[in-house]
Amino acid sequence: MVRNFIDRSLREVVPRDHRQTTDALRRRQWVTVAFTLLGAVVLGVLLRLEEGSWQFVAMSLVLAAVWTVGAFASGPIHLGRIARGDIEARPIIQPFVLGAALVGLFVAGALVVREIPWLADQVRGVLGFATEGTLWMLVVVTAVNGIAEELFFRGAAYAAITRHPVAWTTVLYTIATAATGNIMLSFAAVLLGFIVGLQRRASGGILAPIITHCTWSLSMLFLLPAIFGV
Repeated sequence: MVRNFIDRSLREVVPRDHRQTTDALRRRQWVTVAFTLLGAVVLGVLLRLEEGSWQFVAMSLVLAAVWTVGAFASGPIHLGRIARGDIEARPIIQPFVLGAALVGLFVAGALVVREIPWLADQVRGVLGFATEGTLWMLVVVTAVNGIAEELFFRGAAYAAITRHPVAWTTVLYTIATAATGNIMLSFAAVLLGFIVGLQRRASGGILAPIITHCTWSLSMLFLLPAIFGV
């Protein structure tokens, strides 16, 4: 049962025709590169702002807007489908369950990490934003950014890369996250990026990655502060 779940969610590639003309592919690649550079600039500004300030929140939403506009400007974005018996359906339950499994894995890891002082400090550095502002604002910013990142990295960027897109989009996402200078956040980006990349390959769309990403990130928003006493 578990193996079948993993196969349907991450391994079995559902047949689809998402072929692009040479001109459309080239256009998508140029748009993706342009918005990647623009996103890097916005991220650089964001990292210089005080976490929790209204400027930080506003710039976080600007960054989400950059990823979102870049994704749709690059070309068609597909929701995707997965195999369910003899039929194909939108991935809803499977990515939610997979996100919950990732939450369990990260919680177990957090219980170990909190006993290692220098790693625990890295995690507390990530949680600075989670201790500022109102709850609804934190939830909105976390969800919006999760959706925007998947639209761009597993939508536009994935479709723009013709060879090994799972690996390359994981690398790009990790590089973007590594700009924060936080080791633990970068490690999380590698694992999350790889899993949602496999989902993108299997389903052919961004719906499954979005659900898994948001399930994980929103859960971590509530659980990690409690674990690390922030």
